[in-house]
Amino acid sequence: MDNLFFLILFACILVPSLKISVADDSINVLNGLSDGKTLVSKGGNFVLGFFSPGCSHKRYLGIWYKNVPIQTVVWVANKDNPINDSSGTLTVNSIGNLVLTQNGSFVWHTNSHKQADNPVVQLLDSGNLVIRNKAETNPEEFLWQSFDYPSDTTLPGMKFGSDLKTGLQRRFTTWKSPNDPSPGDVYRVLELYNYPEIYLMKGTTKLYRYGPWNGLHFSGMSYVKMKALIVLIYEKKGSCSDRM
Repeated sequence: MDNLFFLILFACILVPSLKISVADDSINVLNGLSDGKTLVSKGGNFVLGFFSPGCSHKRYLGIWYKNVPIQTVVWVANKDNPINDSSGTLTVNSIGNLVLTQNGSFVWHTNSHKQADNPVVQLLDSGNLVIRNKAETNPEEFLWQSFDYPSDTTLPGMKFGSDLKTGLQRRFTTWKSPNDPSPGDVYRVLELYNYPEIYLMKGTTKLYRYGPWNGLHFSGMSYVKMKALIVLIYEKKGSCSDRM
């Protein structure tokens, strides 16, 4: 009986001191994300937060794999405008745009022109950071998505090339260095000639051409047909997708 009493007493002392940590995958207009905190996608695939690449002490907002031992960043928001300390804060405003600030000064923001109604920012298990209206029932309807503004990494479900309706050009660009995620001079782009073609460029020099689209694949990439993990789809009404 005495043992039971002490067990109960110990539990009453211990339990109030326990902290339950819940990894959220979203923020709204009432809360933001400060340096030191993260969003984790629902299935635990990806993390959104602030990081310093390589040997740099500068801070960037980015997305990386959660379960890869060596931090592998797949997307960076403020690649051209790093934060100098840990004062960075990410918020979403009432008109549906992400705003990244440092001590109250603007660092980076999105520019959505769609009608917002109680917008929510969510990190999806695909690695896509999206802004959607809270009441939206269509899972593919976004006010803005990071997949439209890729960095150097292709993720499954990403589109590549030009959106013929909006003029948006999606292309992949190398980091300047392992310590600096600002755009380097090597990039992959899709050119909309009579027969669309992908080029790997360094500045204005073509390093590699993938061959024109022949209806099934890019003619210089016939080997892709043999790889089950890569599927190329050319969307005539929208853009060329490169899904891996």
